[in-house]
Amino acid sequence: MKRMIGLIVILLGFLGVAFATTGRPQQPKPAQVPTVGILQLMSHPALDAIHKGIIKGLADAGYTVGKNVKIDFQNAQNDQSNMKTMSERFVNENAAAMIGIATPSAQALADASSKIPIVLGAITDPKGAGLVKNNQRPGNNITGVSDQAPIKAQLKLVRQIMPRAKVLGVISTSSDSSAQVQAKMVTQEAPHEGFTVKNYTIASTNDLHQVAAQMVTQVDAIFVPTDNTIASAMPTLVQVANTQRIPVFPTVDTMVKQGGVATLGLNQFDLGVATGKMTAAILKGKKPATTPIHFAKKGELIINLKQAKVLGLTIPQQVVDDAKKNGKVIE
Repeated sequence: MKRMIGLIVILLGFLGVAFATTGRPQQPKPAQVPTVGILQLMSHPALDAIHKGIIKGLADAGYTVGKNVKIDFQNAQNDQSNMKTMSERFVNENAAAMIGIATPSAQALADASSKIPIVLGAITDPKGAGLVKNNQRPGNNITGVSDQAPIKAQLKLVRQIMPRAKVLGVISTSSDSSAQVQAKMVTQEAPHEGFTVKNYTIASTNDLHQVAAQMVTQVDAIFVPTDNTIASAMPTLVQVANTQRIPVFPTVDTMVKQGGVATLGLNQFDLGVATGKMTAAILKGKKPATTPIHFAKKGELIINLKQAKVLGLTIPQQVVDDAKKNGKVIE
């Protein structure tokens, strides 16, 4: 009998605990923090600025890293096998969105998934790279931001600074589709500004010194399209060009800081901010398929007076005044 009473007491105790537990209000489950995978082709100032801008753009749109969004940032160091592995990593961790900084990164992400939203982080020619059906209605799971430079305006700037120049050398990486698109545009447009164009290509940074050394003996100025390989070795190009006092005109603002003379280019950080804000909109439910590619409306005038002085080049006062008023002047 005592044993039976003891079992009843224990049973009543369990029932009491169960009742007390179920009687309490249920605690809401914490909201799942979305993961955004960012795949960057390599490290150089332009791409690094885009990355920083993405983080700022996400924050401006209400997504703060460590609070309500997780960032998985991967740098492929310009290695194709790394890009494949890193893209698959994002897919395996069920990323809510993926961002590709530079065309090869975006292409690797597209190969990895046709379902996870992909945002292009400053891709020159999304349609030409086979990433979208068209710029207004990209279709599928991809949209993003383009860094297509205002080539015509840039060539006019080169002519304004160098009224007597005749031969314009264009250097680009043969495997960089974005750079090749812009090189063709320069070849088509430059004659309208009175330039004869000579094209030079490299396969990697290992070729740059040799090709540049040949180029600077044959041209009056050098034009560099949006090219990640050359951007990563810009000091080498500038060093060789300086030996013959040949000015370099890049399309990217950060490359002017590295020794270019001037550009009417796009601010890479601002492009990153636009990419981050677009990613935030997609996290909130916007569909990539119907989100148009974002194109910057105008470039920013940036001149490097310090580099011009090294070359013995006089930049017209009107250009300097315009840069001081609406752009940047490096002195």
